[in-house]
Amino acid sequence: MTYNFDDETGFETLAVRAGHDRTNEAEHAEAIFPTSSYVFSSAAEAAARFSGEEPGNIYSRFTNPTVRTFEKRLAALEGAERCLATSSGMAAIASTFFGILKSGDHIISSSSIFGVTNVLMENFLKKLNIEVTYVNLIDQKSWEDALQENTRILFLETPSNPLGDIADIKALADLAHANDALLVVDNALCTPALQQPIKHGADIVIHSATKFIDGQGRCMGGAVLGTEAIVGTDVFAFLRTAGPSMSPFNAWVFLKGLETVKIRMNAHSENALELARWLQQQPGIEKVYYCGLESHPQYELARKQQSGFGGIVSFEMKDKAAAWKVIDATQMVSITGNLGDTRTTITHPATTTHGRLTPELQVAAGIKEGLIRVSVGLEDIDDIKADLSRSF
Repeated sequence: MTYNFDDETGFETLAVRAGHDRTNEAEHAEAIFPTSSYVFSSAAEAAARFSGEEPGNIYSRFTNPTVRTFEKRLAALEGAERCLATSSGMAAIASTFFGILKSGDHIISSSSIFGVTNVLMENFLKKLNIEVTYVNLIDQKSWEDALQENTRILFLETPSNPLGDIADIKALADLAHANDALLVVDNALCTPALQQPIKHGADIVIHSATKFIDGQGRCMGGAVLGTEAIVGTDVFAFLRTAGPSMSPFNAWVFLKGLETVKIRMNAHSENALELARWLQQQPGIEKVYYCGLESHPQYELARKQQSGFGGIVSFEMKDKAAAWKVIDATQMVSITGNLGDTRTTITHPATTTHGRLTPELQVAAGIKEGLIRVSVGLEDIDDIKADLSRSF
């Protein structure tokens, strides 16, 4: 039996139950379907499936029951018509760009984006004669001034990684739509538990499910969400052909992650806020970046469009040597470039996650040599403080 959820169904209920169509085995938990292909009852049925005349499973590169369950559940949480699961967060971004854009198109992108996203734009999109203009995330006029007749996409992360700047999603959506462009928002740092960009006017939402959706650092995956007309047609056509697909096992792990995403994101936010306030009092720290601090320039905007502030806190030491000293002194906190884990992680963005950016782009993104990023986990907050304080 399939239960029909409606607009009144609570987020926590959708996170636990949405998208699961039980098989004839009547399983309580979602099943994993580790199969590459499917058997058809006749040649005519196979032909109808492949042509799209008849719905149903075809080949697990683009149709798999476990992956479909994850897609349907995440779509329900984001308020999207369609979701496509991919093999990684970068695969989700690439599938969006390559599925929608053509040679001669133009993207406006925030300069405050994940380093590898920038590399994708600089090293691959530009080879295809797709122009990219980088702007200040929080300066509305810079977005307006960058518009061109061929602008097709406005792309951003909010909160940004790693500084936690907040973009006004509605204002940028209105700007995009007034100029026949699409607003694409990377929502990996908030997840739908804290922010739902489509409700504020975004056309497409991107996720690195590897991060907070999984929540325990186990699997790689991503997702693209939006309308059936865009995601279900243009982006799906690229995914079906190029095959940056999510595995059934990873989809099952992410389904388990979604069941607890609201609880975890609230706990991450609580720990992060306490840590940010504590860091402001520590010697040698020149600045703390966290959108949950009342001193943050976009604090009120974050309160307006998010239900929580997330788990990423960054802070500046005077130089790289001081930053590395803090990082190397930790014993419990994990030194790794990943984020969104139950375990607190720490990294030096200038030499890791954003290390492939040109010096000019690092400056534009605010990535200084003394900057440290902490993905605040779910350990006891006093233990996190104690570990970070070893070099203070």
